[in-house]
Amino acid sequence: MPLALLALAIGAFGIGTTEFAVMGLLPDMAAGFGVSIPLAGYATTVYALGVVIGAPLMTALGTRFTRKQMLTLLMGLFIVGNLLTGLAPNFWIMLVGRIVAAFTHGAFFGIGALVAADLVAPQKRATAISLMFSGLTIANVVGVPAGTMLSQQSGWRTTFYAITALGVIGLLGIIKLIPAHQAKAASPIGKELAVFRNPQVGLAMLMTILGFGGVFAAVTYLASMMTKVTGFAPSSVIWLTAIFGLGMVGGNLVSGRFTDRAMMPMLYVSMTGLALSLAAFNFTAHNKAAATVTIALIGIFGFATVPPLQKRVMDQAASAPTLASAGNIAAFNFGNALAAWLGGLVISAGLGYTAPNWVGALMTVVALGVAIFASLLERRQNGRSQVVTTGGPGRVADELVAAGQR
Repeated sequence: MPLALLALAIGAFGIGTTEFAVMGLLPDMAAGFGVSIPLAGYATTVYALGVVIGAPLMTALGTRFTRKQMLTLLMGLFIVGNLLTGLAPNFWIMLVGRIVAAFTHGAFFGIGALVAADLVAPQKRATAISLMFSGLTIANVVGVPAGTMLSQQSGWRTTFYAITALGVIGLLGIIKLIPAHQAKAASPIGKELAVFRNPQVGLAMLMTILGFGGVFAAVTYLASMMTKVTGFAPSSVIWLTAIFGLGMVGGNLVSGRFTDRAMMPMLYVSMTGLALSLAAFNFTAHNKAAATVTIALIGIFGFATVPPLQKRVMDQAASAPTLASAGNIAAFNFGNALAAWLGGLVISAGLGYTAPNWVGALMTVVALGVAIFASLLERRQNGRSQVVTTGGPGRVADELVAAGQR
């Protein structure tokens, strides 16, 4: 694989760390600014909103630049946002820094996925995408715990200074390693918007919202579930989240390889496994060993959905994929926020701390249904196209067989 993928993975690692590290820093940040922990939690909320708004906005603004130039600009903005967060003299300036950093998230992963795919042969595109996203998954295993420990030793601001340094390394890697001739310019904004007329693009994004979102219905409340239901000590949550993160890394990398061979079958398998794991978590959450295994499985199957979900959108928007690719990253984050909100509703309704698992399982089952419907619709459209083009029913049958193999 090209060394340029390492630069993208480093950038993804930094972005993943700044997104999730706040969970371990909230008490120190709240104390530092003299605000309540719920108010300090806005540092997470505004980041998620920044991703959803920033992904299409930054991508649209970047249509006049090449993809390499845009990645360079985004990583520079990421550095500014995290440095501002670390230096913030008050709580509200800190939130501004978080929003600035968040604005880079969706566009970086959306454009970065396209660049990663262009760096390799067509049959290795999903593997390249998964390698870039491995930076995000590794951030949960290494970056978040390291950020928490650094905060405990030297203060929460030091964590953001370290993330800023990661951004500088990523920026230098992008400038040095990504070949300019392979980083194409985006299509005109009108052409980028036109791909959304294809219903398959919208269906692919709906799969993303419901499919991967199901993971966060459970994971958002993992600490409460493990301490109040399973009986783990609060200190155990750190290694439980690390197990989840390791599952994410493994599921992402394995899925990348299989997605290159059979994208839709990989999506069916990963969503089915995720739905079953989330449903099982309602029962395994009452046993420490079984809960630990289930957490790993949710990580594996959850991130196994990412390469096929991202590639599906890129394939369906192949004529002008930049905005759609970035929009799908926003869809991931919108799904996360939606699932977390729904999970909170069922807990507030008195259904217990395991109830969000049923929410996640249901979301994933619906996503699987959308995937099957989209695939059948695509085969039907391909069949009609072949009838019009060739008039030969034998040729149509051959095409349907080939579509099934894909």
